Amino acid sequence: MDNQQQVNKAMVKKGFMHAALTAATIATFLASATENASAHHGWSEYNNEQTLNLSGEIQNISYGNPHTTIEVKTDDNKVWQAVLAPPARLQRRGLPQSALQVGQQVRLVGYPHRTDVNEMRAERITIGKQTVELR
Repeated sequence: MDNQQQVNKAMVKKGFMHAALTAATIATFLASATENASAHHGWSEYNNEQTLNLSGEIQNISYGNPHTTIEVKTDDNKVWQAVLAPPARLQRRGLPQSALQVGQQVRLVGYPHRTDVNEMRAERITIGKQTVELR
């Protein structure tokens, strides 16, 4: 094999390695983006043409990403899962984790989930005299 053939073979090998590395990088990116997207609620899953106004006691709190959620038991003993804003937005709007406590009375305004009859997307939460807009 002469020198030119060796150079051509090395270039082909380098091009193949570059293509394989690029493909692996893209596959990793797409896999991580899909994983994050599947953990996030799509807002189209909620019926924004029907407004819910609920009051009740916080039963459980999950303060984390992608959205904070609380379970609220209403006077008719129905337990709702309310999807709030992400923690960073709650903090910016004056509702840090310490402001949400099990046993607190809250009022929620939001939209029902289209298929999960016990879930809502909260647009506003009132705790005591503090009202926080979540969107």
